[in-house]
Amino acid sequence: MNRWRIIAGVDEAGRGSLFGPLVAAAVILDPERIPQGIKDSKKLSAKMREKLFTEIISSSISWSFSLATVEEIERENVLRATMLAMKRSLLALTPEPTIALIDGPFTPDGLEFEAKPLIGGDRISPPISAASILAKVIRDRIIIKMSFLFPDYHLEKNKGYATQEHRKLVMEWGNTPFHRDTFGLKYKRGEE
Repeated sequence: MNRWRIIAGVDEAGRGSLFGPLVAAAVILDPERIPQGIKDSKKLSAKMREKLFTEIISSSISWSFSLATVEEIERENVLRATMLAMKRSLLALTPEPTIALIDGPFTPDGLEFEAKPLIGGDRISPPISAASILAKVIRDRIIIKMSFLFPDYHLEKNKGYATQEHRKLVMEWGNTPFHRDTFGLKYKRGEE
């Protein structure tokens, strides 16, 4: 007897950021209630991501998210931390998927179900696209809240990414405890 296939998509946001956690999200879409307009989160406006976020949350069979902290990223490296966060998100889904579609060329170790990497999956797979939207919205919300603690870094605008302005501000003000040292920006005010 064939078991009904439960397909999960998983993606991350914040992998290339200078600041803050990485967020991974996993989603099992209801095949009969897939919201219209789902695509790679980078191709959507912030307003559209927020709209689709609400629709995905309310219509999905299951969804979850998890973080890889700055400490985990520094200790493990960003790729291992990404795989760890993706694994946590997938294991939190109920029901357990029969297959997980992973954005990128790698899959997390130690899953009890099939995992298939898809390079560019956030552009071609609705479950991965939905996960990319959840991860991006959740991470942006986290960074916006953190921006109140560190107003000098304009995190509400740059979301912690390596914009020219953000790099300049790190050089001027130094790293916060939430900046990732692995990116080499260890400048402190007054140092060359």
